[in-house]
Amino acid sequence: MSIVLGIETSCDETAAAIVTSDRQIRANIVYSQIDAHRPYAGVVPEIAARAHVAKLDGIIERCLAEAGTRLRDVDAIAATAGPGLIGGVIVGLTTAKALALATGKPLIAVNHLEAHALTVRLTADVAFPYLLLLVSGGHCQILLVRGVGDYRRLGSTIDDAVGEAFDKTAKLLDLGFPGGPAVERTAETGDPGRFALPRPMRGRDNMDFSFSGLKTAVRQAAAGLSQPPTARDLADLCAGFQAAVADVLEDRVRRAIDHCRTVGTPPTALVIAGGVAANRMLRTRLTETAAERDLPMIAPPIALCTDNGAMVAWAGVERLRTGSTDTLDVAARARWPLDSHADPLPFAGVKA
Repeated sequence: MSIVLGIETSCDETAAAIVTSDRQIRANIVYSQIDAHRPYAGVVPEIAARAHVAKLDGIIERCLAEAGTRLRDVDAIAATAGPGLIGGVIVGLTTAKALALATGKPLIAVNHLEAHALTVRLTADVAFPYLLLLVSGGHCQILLVRGVGDYRRLGSTIDDAVGEAFDKTAKLLDLGFPGGPAVERTAETGDPGRFALPRPMRGRDNMDFSFSGLKTAVRQAAAGLSQPPTARDLADLCAGFQAAVADVLEDRVRRAIDHCRTVGTPPTALVIAGGVAANRMLRTRLTETAAERDLPMIAPPIALCTDNGAMVAWAGVERLRTGSTDTLDVAARARWPLDSHADPLPFAGVKA
């Protein structure tokens, strides 16, 4: 059995975890910076990096204590090396390098997206290949996960990520931060049919996404409401937005499942991961979509959908099994696509 320390600092969570190769999470400590970023209704990179510097050492110490594990007893040290806010990534990766150097333990530089992609194998016995819908604030992709380090991107956003669209909708409607949970809560009592919102890319032959037009339509609908909008207005608009997102995701996922079967790589499951995978309504809709295609829909527990150290540690476990470790000169990366052979999407930024 191997034991891995995982460190995550790619955005606004400072996190560390101890995970074993037999799927035990011995400790998983997450420090959220939400309160620091709430006044700005979004993550401020400089504030995030400074918080990582201030908190990370203590988080690691607490993690080891809670796990009842000494640093010398771990078999490897894994840290997110990208993609993400580069200041934060550097903090976590540099800390991991120092610990690896001091202890003589192997260093594993983890792709943050791979950590999300493999988390489901920490909590469920999912065999390769599986179809992954990766949805978060910065990423929106469909990938065929064929093995550790073996990913084929089938579709991606050509503009905004779905989590970004949630966050900007919340900011537009003054619902507070973080935006995704705020929109979900507001939508619970709303009528999704009141507003005629678009379903971008639905019915297209490819498997790509687009959410900028939906975001614009929400802004236009909001401008036509009485000012300030009533609670009913906000609930209906959020419900309509969330339903439009669900319709788009369903359509893209159906097409991806059919494509994989047509080309001879039928997936064992539909997996959803990333922060938006915590949305219960989307989970329900995608469970139904997978069932229509005779597939199980599997998602990590909600606490492991948002950024955390356990997913990084588990990716480290998976990498360690393959003998994949890194030297101390490995660089932090703001951009790091999972499928290095996929064509770049010129307007998708880090989301490709």
